[in-house]
Amino acid sequence: MLRPIDGYLPRARLFDEGALTEIYRTLNRPLYAYAYRLVGDGCEAEDLVAEAFRRFLLALRNGGGPREHLTAYLYRTLHNLITDRYRHRPKPDLPLDESLEAADDDPALAAPIHIAQAQARAALWRLTSEQRLVITLKYYEGLSNDEVAAALGKPVGAVKSLQHRALEALRRLLADEVMEERVAI
Repeated sequence: MLRPIDGYLPRARLFDEGALTEIYRTLNRPLYAYAYRLVGDGCEAEDLVAEAFRRFLLALRNGGGPREHLTAYLYRTLHNLITDRYRHRPKPDLPLDESLEAADDDPALAAPIHIAQAQARAALWRLTSEQRLVITLKYYEGLSNDEVAAALGKPVGAVKSLQHRALEALRRLLADEVMEERVAI
């Protein structure tokens, strides 16, 4: 299933300023949220998103780039940039989902949420890069299986299988974490 943003691709290939502006306006914020979720630094997330768009424009200029599934193409480009940047660095301590923050400043209410976020974040980083991408795109960014498949360059069936394995791995990792806490108590 194509998204409405894909309708701008023919004009974007001609470097139509209106089409390129609409693509940027529509996708900049979700791409930034994705990058921020993985790198935990606003400035770095902005730099990575800017580089993803720069590479998109270069691909168009060279006659390449996506023919469809623009959103998936940009997520894949951004994910590859993040993976390359952190291949040899330690993984950062990242906020998994800011919407899970406690509404007030009561530490007793905030502590369990922060602990759960840290456990989920650690488990997510223990997945393979492809599993992490599938889970993030599917459940945090809301992409369809077709779009995730386009982002990974894999058939939909392979994405479903990868998603299943990733969810099972997360379940095991989080269950192990809970068991370790119970033993420690």
